[in-house]
Amino acid sequence: MSHGPLRIWHLLPALLCILGVTLPALATDDEALRVASADLRRFTPTASTAPSPDGLLAKTLLEIRASRIDNALQDINQLISIRPDFKLAHLILGDLLTAKARPLTTLGAAPASNGEKLSDLRQEARVRLMRYVDQPPTGYLPRQIIMMAPHQKYALLADAERARLYVFRNENGEPRLVEDFYMTIGRKGAEKRAEGDQKTPTGVYFVSQRLPAAQLTDFYGAGAFPINYPNEWDRKQGNTGHGIWLHGVPSNTYSRPPRSSDGCVVVSNPDLIALSKYVQPGITPLIIATRTEWLDSNVWQAQRKAILDQIDTWKGDWESLDADLYFGHYSSRFLSDAGAGWKESKRRNITQKEWIRVDMSDMSIYLYPAGSLAVVSFTQNYKSNAFGDVTQKRVYLQPERGQWRIALEENLPLPYNVARK
Repeated sequence: MSHGPLRIWHLLPALLCILGVTLPALATDDEALRVASADLRRFTPTASTAPSPDGLLAKTLLEIRASRIDNALQDINQLISIRPDFKLAHLILGDLLTAKARPLTTLGAAPASNGEKLSDLRQEARVRLMRYVDQPPTGYLPRQIIMMAPHQKYALLADAERARLYVFRNENGEPRLVEDFYMTIGRKGAEKRAEGDQKTPTGVYFVSQRLPAAQLTDFYGAGAFPINYPNEWDRKQGNTGHGIWLHGVPSNTYSRPPRSSDGCVVVSNPDLIALSKYVQPGITPLIIATRTEWLDSNVWQAQRKAILDQIDTWKGDWESLDADLYFGHYSSRFLSDAGAGWKESKRRNITQKEWIRVDMSDMSIYLYPAGSLAVVSFTQNYKSNAFGDVTQKRVYLQPERGQWRIALEENLPLPYNVARK
């Protein structure tokens, strides 16, 4: 059956203007959507691969853009056959069937649509399609992941605005994007500050444990990975709350709207199972950002070098036995909070030694949103003429007077493999 361009042109704003793009803009500048269409070829199933629900959904919307409504119907029906619990897919199917009889002016115009849920479903459609339009440029790296420790095989980066959870593989300390997943965050958005505010925290966290589905109610779906919120920095800032997890969805649900949790990061059950192979409890970081910034490799390397140079200078000034140079690496707030007693004790500890050697290994570096805070974790092997020990250390660095300075310093329990040495 043939469908005239006028009817599809009326349907187009219903499904694509949820991206915040007007029809005149689409008519004059197709480049982003052309790239998205090309990208979808990667999701065309072969004899050895299954179709991707995300890929089929985006392909459906792009078929509508190309006025191929019969192809769109075929794709959305295939998606529903794979995921009959996918509410957004049923909404789009209803609109496509209605479009055969009359023009549509908005997504969810089909009579059976539930008005209370439409805004959530429109937002889900927008962010799912944006995943194909808003791709990181080839060769660019995430600003938030500066260095991965050798034992960290993967790192997770949650982008609140894009509703995507990215997985990076550790390649000689540098992040390489492996996979990404649609995700849900808190009803009130990101930047959690208080218990019950229904926001998702932003910052650098670590998966603390794995909870299998058998130990949980059906609400958490295929399982859960609690994270260490509130961390040391949250507690210093007075941030409250608990029970922030990465988890699945109830068994009768495929996905939840982009903002519908009480603060947790939520993915579909198939995606949680897929993510499980990347997660090492106690080791894998989960960085939650308001929005990921992708950097050119040269800019990323310069950012990394600046932090590494600062850490190396701190270490060198410590080994030089010059207490004043050593204190210069700490923020004014840190020194004020620590008090005069800490400073004088540290001064004696440094100046009364004949020599000090500090070796740092297993280092990782991650940035908070907007680059306002760097989290550096490492194993510290301290030796002097009078004393020696091995500690696991985490320092938080803040820019102050044009230099990264230590705003918080914490000793952590040693990893099992280090403690056994």
